[in-house]
Amino acid sequence: MKSIKHILSAITLTGLIFGTGSCVQDLLEQDPTTELAANAFWKTEDDATFALNGAYASVRPLFDRDYYLDGHGEYVRTRGTSATSGNLRLGDAYHDGDYNPSGYGDNFDKMYRYLYGGVNRTNYVITNVEAMLKTAKPESVAKLEAIVGEAKLLRGMVYFRLISMWGDVPYFTKIAESNADVSKLTRTPIAQVKDSIMADFTYAYEKLPAKSAGAGRAGKPAALAFRGKLQLYWACWNRFGWPELDTFKSDASLAPAAYAAAAADFNSVINDYGLALFRNGEPGDIDSLGKADKLPNYYYLFTPAANNDPEIIMGFTHGGTGTGQGEELMRDFAGRSHEGSQLWVAPRYEIADRYQSTVTGDFAPKLVPMNPTDPTARTTPNSAVNPQSYKNRDYRMKASIMWDYEQSVGMISLKSTGWVPFIYKTWNQPITINGVKYTTYNTDGSNSGYVFRKFLRNYAGQGRSDGDYNFPVMRLADVYLMYAEATNATKGPTAEAIALVNKIRRRGNLPALTAAKTASADAFFSAIEQERIIELLGEGHRGFDIRRWRAQERIWGAPYTEGLWRIDTHGANQQRYFQNTPERTYQQNYIFRIPPGERDRNPNLTQNTPWL
Repeated sequence: MKSIKHILSAITLTGLIFGTGSCVQDLLEQDPTTELAANAFWKTEDDATFALNGAYASVRPLFDRDYYLDGHGEYVRTRGTSATSGNLRLGDAYHDGDYNPSGYGDNFDKMYRYLYGGVNRTNYVITNVEAMLKTAKPESVAKLEAIVGEAKLLRGMVYFRLISMWGDVPYFTKIAESNADVSKLTRTPIAQVKDSIMADFTYAYEKLPAKSAGAGRAGKPAALAFRGKLQLYWACWNRFGWPELDTFKSDASLAPAAYAAAAADFNSVINDYGLALFRNGEPGDIDSLGKADKLPNYYYLFTPAANNDPEIIMGFTHGGTGTGQGEELMRDFAGRSHEGSQLWVAPRYEIADRYQSTVTGDFAPKLVPMNPTDPTARTTPNSAVNPQSYKNRDYRMKASIMWDYEQSVGMISLKSTGWVPFIYKTWNQPITINGVKYTTYNTDGSNSGYVFRKFLRNYAGQGRSDGDYNFPVMRLADVYLMYAEATNATKGPTAEAIALVNKIRRRGNLPALTAAKTASADAFFSAIEQERIIELLGEGHRGFDIRRWRAQERIWGAPYTEGLWRIDTHGANQQRYFQNTPERTYQQNYIFRIPPGERDRNPNLTQNTPWL
């Protein structure tokens, strides 16, 4: 294959370079000795599987740092990224992105470009394996079709991401050998792209095995779950509208059928494949405040203990130590006390009040920010710096975030340094707690008074970038909540949907929803949204939810209003968002800018209206 510049320059084809490409006589016309010629490949099932693995390797970095995207919501601060320029494996697609709640839509040119790299890589597999099928032996057909199905699932996921951000996008299914092959493409209407994605997901569902062929591979439940999610988004775009995409005319009358189709797919995922929540959704043990020897089951769902667990319907694998393919979760979520990590991602202060009481099942009294220089701050009821204020909360709180005097396992040079207590603004300082000497958590990356525990390893032996956790891009809990949302939109609260939401609440050791929370479709939607906020925190869903529900104004206030401050546990203002923000900025948050560089190279690409 030839090198593809600009829109496709991110494609990596390590180990799969097939072209000889020269017109010089004699020496340069000899077959290369370090590359595999095309006519020597695409012969066996192993060849096809090898190519498919390459497609997974190219698509993984387009999704496995989606936690940065949670910065587009109101509960996670992404202050930067560890993604670097020049190597797709290290997260180029996320490099240079803006992960604030507003003003981000013109900062994802690299994401756009690398997503199309993923498209071309999957097209490469699909085209060549489909050619193999024409002459395949009968006993090879099912396996080759399954390989095509996996590649089409990956392609569908990439195009789904593209339309979710940019609306109408160029659509192609052939292999692009050079920039000339794509330089004149126009933007395909979103409805047409959606139908093509549906066809890919449907083919994948029909051809994939019920259980995936191996770790990190997809089976029928993944195809159904993504097909259902696409239909759910389609229902939302028609129900709530997408006026910023002026070529799309929403039709509320189409939403019920899309919701119903989504619910049918989710229902099949839930009931037809024997899937269950991690550790059967039980809350597990929880330690007392300030200790972390016993952490809830929800915490372990985000460690390698959950790798290949049925709850992770689809997850992208990482190689771990020495492979050069580790995940960056520790580096991005932890501070310097954890193998020199950088804490690019942290919970905002406002998330703490979303964790409900295990006693009442409802919201606890709001925390009161207090500066610990006040001698009563550590003992005042509901004070944000009083550890006792966090007692009897949803178990997912202790599993997900840390507040003052909560502890995690420090690590340096692959060895444990023992327990490290977090105390906001007290970085790397000696402290004695109950007669035991510690050194406090060394990080200035938090400006809220909280840091994440979710995704932090509690064992030594791996560097900050050497993790081997299978990052989830589709979890069964998400399917439960999407099913509840889809059925609620057409039928209101149903006993089955309520039971599924309560299963998720059970893992937080919360009581079942009260009658008031399921009394109407609006009340139940609020309960579903609450669970999505808590259950999926830091996994990259909130920004997409806000946009598909057209919820910016509900969350941040109308244009030209005062906006909202983000504060910390000490009561200090940190950032103010949406102050006197014009309507145009809201519109630009709902749809991303087509990269100007791509339009310069291709005059057929139109621009989204808010960016004209």
